[in-house]
Amino acid sequence: MAQGSSYGGGGMTSADRTDKDGADRGGADLAGRLGLGNSAPGARPAEQRRGPFFCGDIDMRIARDGTWFYQGTPIGRMPLVKLFSTVLHRDQDGDYWLETPVEKCRIQVEDAAYIVTAMRIEGEGDDARIIFRTNVDAEVPLDADHPLVLRPRPESGDPAPYLAVGRGLEALLSRSVYYELVNIADLAISPETGEELLAVKSAGLTHYLGSPDIELAEQPRRAGGRA
Repeated sequence: MAQGSSYGGGGMTSADRTDKDGADRGGADLAGRLGLGNSAPGARPAEQRRGPFFCGDIDMRIARDGTWFYQGTPIGRMPLVKLFSTVLHRDQDGDYWLETPVEKCRIQVEDAAYIVTAMRIEGEGDDARIIFRTNVDAEVPLDADHPLVLRPRPESGDPAPYLAVGRGLEALLSRSVYYELVNIADLAISPETGEELLAVKSAGLTHYLGSPDIELAEQPRRAGGRA
């Protein structure tokens, strides 16, 4: 990959870059350069700039547990993380981008862009829908546009459940949410393989969860939290 400029907070000391305050200040400056809100007072408004300008690879990554890092340090301000998440997408080559009308920057994602942390059921009978909530508080229904798939995790090759959330992105279901789904699942015959699989109904469709004896890949735990 071609290397480009790496944005950082102007005048930040090396000590700033080792703590969350430094990551937050640098992230806020980056948000301003991307034209996201008024995070950087000195940044030119989007309508005054030609774009999107390709700014290359920046030192931002989303870890396997869903934590966003900037310049090697976790971003502590959730509103800032949510702001970046609104302009994140994955292209056909599998690269992840923060893209606005102003600039386009490539970041690294270790596994899925998001983690599904909770679920609820909305409605009853054939009208019932399963609604998932991600770690950035986005709600995504389980439906034809947002299917659930089981595929190997990058680091282990063991199966894990991923939800399509749009813009080429996926959210990894936490173990607790997946087993919550299993608890409401029934057995159904897959029309593709003829196997008996666990399945749930949502938005008028049958969604398959895998074999009844499936063992999910171990998921990383956030500091002080559960997988």
